[in-house]
Amino acid sequence: MIRKLAWIILFAGLGTALLYGAPQAGDSKSLATQTVTGCLQKGNEAGGFFIISTENKHWELYADKGVSLADHIGHTVSVTGKLAHRTAAQEEKSQSFEKAEAANKEHADLQVSSVKHISDTCSSK
Repeated sequence: MIRKLAWIILFAGLGTALLYGAPQAGDSKSLATQTVTGCLQKGNEAGGFFIISTENKHWELYADKGVSLADHIGHTVSVTGKLAHRTAAQEEKSQSFEKAEAANKEHADLQVSSVKHISDTCSSK
């Protein structure tokens, strides 16, 4: 009986460790570096910037310290960073601006660590 109880405790402990120790869905994508290319535009929100990518996705951009997006408004750029993790309050505050900018496109937030200039102009499709 004690041996059976020991096995139950062992399996319960292993199951819990596997469940909580395993990467959660979406973790690897949110931690992965993303590079997005498109036309950099000034956002509707004060200090905001966004890109409509070549894949027609709206990316709200948040620059790391030392990254200047304002210098590239109206230019084609590639921005690199990680998915931005924003609080519910932050999302709620910017949601109306994002909806107006995105015009029903898929949307994501990117914390930009670098910007690469591609062209002084933005090509239209």
